[in-house]
Amino acid sequence: MLDLVVRNAKTIDGQKFDLGISDEKIVEIADKITNKSQNELALTDDQYLSPGWIDDHVHCYEKMTLYYDYPDEVGVNRGVTTVIDAGTTGAENIGNFCELVKKAKTNVYALLNISKWGIVEQDELADLTKVQHNAVRDAIEKYPEFIVGLKARMSKTVIGSSGIEPLRLAKEFQSEYGGLPLMVHVGSAPPELSEIMDLMDSGDVLTHCFNGKENGILDRTTHKIKDFVWEGYKKGIVFDIGHGTDSFNFEVAKQALNEGMISSSISSDIYVRNRQNGPVYDLATTMEKLFIVGYSWEEIIKQVTEAPAKNFYLKGKGKLAVGFDADITIFTLKDSEKEVTDSNGNTCTVKQEIIPVKTIIGGQVYDN
Repeated sequence: MLDLVVRNAKTIDGQKFDLGISDEKIVEIADKITNKSQNELALTDDQYLSPGWIDDHVHCYEKMTLYYDYPDEVGVNRGVTTVIDAGTTGAENIGNFCELVKKAKTNVYALLNISKWGIVEQDELADLTKVQHNAVRDAIEKYPEFIVGLKARMSKTVIGSSGIEPLRLAKEFQSEYGGLPLMVHVGSAPPELSEIMDLMDSGDVLTHCFNGKENGILDRTTHKIKDFVWEGYKKGIVFDIGHGTDSFNFEVAKQALNEGMISSSISSDIYVRNRQNGPVYDLATTMEKLFIVGYSWEEIIKQVTEAPAKNFYLKGKGKLAVGFDADITIFTLKDSEKEVTDSNGNTCTVKQEIIPVKTIIGGQVYDN
């Protein structure tokens, strides 16, 4: 007997099927499931289903004071089944974070900040004595299921006078520990974006890719994407949105798309203040902003499911397929006019909202 059957399932590209779940896994997909089940969930005609949404850039270690939130506030309550905390904690406090998230309904993973205390202060990479080889090694070995990558924040307010050295150290750690995924935060210089991208390799994740800063991807004189950015993009650097309070600009995103450059993954960089006060609010709102830019819903759904699962080696996530985790987001598309704002105060009106209505995590159904 199945634990749950989802009937009248429909994906954004129009595929229709029933979906069967047992022991927290998808075990059957068919036009019509005839096996008996303990529970059934029938979708209405206006509801769609996708793999569970994954937000690969959040800050949800509740004991911090600078950037913090609560996993279920940015996760299951917002239609998101899996979050990756992007470097809030380092080797000294990631163990406590790992214990805290065990009470969450949302699946939670973490990127280890290479600075041992994480983002306790804004300039965590200004003092390189906090970047300790043994501490990084011990944390990775102790929490291999929780830590899915490394994080280095490479912008002026973070590095002080350390220059490009923190990224060199992060790349050394990455190489030593089996090619762990690496996310690199970019912002105001120094260091220059060109220096950062020169050190990054295919598969490395550049977050805040469409920020509106002078040190961003857009040449403010020519209003074109900088040549060296195209070189990095073509060699396989992963472009992640990482909206945040100060890191997404409509003009930059639109110009990139006009030139044929699209993001690889969509993430919110959400924490309590930009969740409550904007401009982020939730992952769905960030997705709507990419729809305004010109992305299709099919592209957008892929960038919050399959893409982050691939980029961070999240086995069993990101697809609706037999054997994969029973993590599912059910949502509607509502024709309406809603004003949204980027990180620089520019406003646009979205003509269609994406609204999560139910979130399934490990086969357990939660209402939104």
